[in-house]
Amino acid sequence: MKQTDEVDDLLTRAGARWRADQEAPPEPDLEYMLSGGRKHRRWVPALAAASVAVVAAGVITVLPNPQSPTANAPASPAASAPAGGTPNAGTPQTFAQGNDEFLVKPGDKVQVSGQIVAAPGKTPVFCPPLAVPAIGYPPGKEPAPSCPDEFAVKLNGLDLDKVPGIKTVKGVRVGAAAVTGIWRGGAIDVEEQSAEKQLPYPAQNELQCPVPPGGWTSKQSNISSTAVTKFLAAHAAQIDGPIFRYPNGTSRGAPVVILIGIAHGDASVFREAFEKVYQGNYCVVPVLLSRSDNERISNAIGDLMSKNKALGIYGAGGSGIYGGGASVSLVAYTPEVKAAFTPVGLDLIQFSPQVRPVR
Repeated sequence: MKQTDEVDDLLTRAGARWRADQEAPPEPDLEYMLSGGRKHRRWVPALAAASVAVVAAGVITVLPNPQSPTANAPASPAASAPAGGTPNAGTPQTFAQGNDEFLVKPGDKVQVSGQIVAAPGKTPVFCPPLAVPAIGYPPGKEPAPSCPDEFAVKLNGLDLDKVPGIKTVKGVRVGAAAVTGIWRGGAIDVEEQSAEKQLPYPAQNELQCPVPPGGWTSKQSNISSTAVTKFLAAHAAQIDGPIFRYPNGTSRGAPVVILIGIAHGDASVFREAFEKVYQGNYCVVPVLLSRSDNERISNAIGDLMSKNKALGIYGAGGSGIYGGGASVSLVAYTPEVKAAFTPVGLDLIQFSPQVRPVR
């Protein structure tokens, strides 16, 4: 071997050792960027297997917060914090009372609106907007339409010929309608039927940062630094977030604002500590649930979904960008559901049922 080859070999091996000793550059964390660092879980039972963690295809809604989430929040690091702590976005009593408006018992008059599935020789059923596995079936090889028994609501006395736009797919009749009748616990004795109607959902108020005097200016942010990440993790029992906000759009040089939700404790104390590690634009707003609250409730909901399929839960998630309670999508909010969720905290959950009482 030539001397120059030996030197090259030495340098190559030394370079390899040096590179091996260096920390790898961090990978972009898309989930962190989109969700603000929250680990909000979504559960949707698979149609033919065990539960899988996917986002529900149905709409998951939240009840409106009686208090604006930014009403008493400081606008910027330079603004003064409210004295005596930060109020929650909405009150537990509001969520509990709102849920009771959806409570249905046998004998109540109710309404559903959405997909109707009628298999040959079986009672037609209403089926909620379940997630559909993204399986690439060859054309013509798709399975016949169906609805899992734990989510199907039998429609006794439904006139299929009066369901608008009903069609037959592989021997199964499928359409959409609004149906009103008497709730029999998993079934409805049909009294009226008409074209599908949109279910009324309360308006959703996304958390926003109040604009400081003079507007937001561009600043460097160290939100992804180790010091800030560790600080926020250490305050998981108190805060939710961070959430990235782009008040002036996402063009190059536009300001980025970091939104932090405060669920517990004194906001001014949190801000004072946060400013020792964080540099850049941010705002603090009141929320109902902290990171730890969301994790605890989400785990409890997941356990109920896996252990008691009779509850008819087909989707769930954390408080998200609205700062309210955890969300649960289900067939009907019944006394059985209420009893099962009472240990979890009815005042911290917003239910979104498909079977609605007619008052």
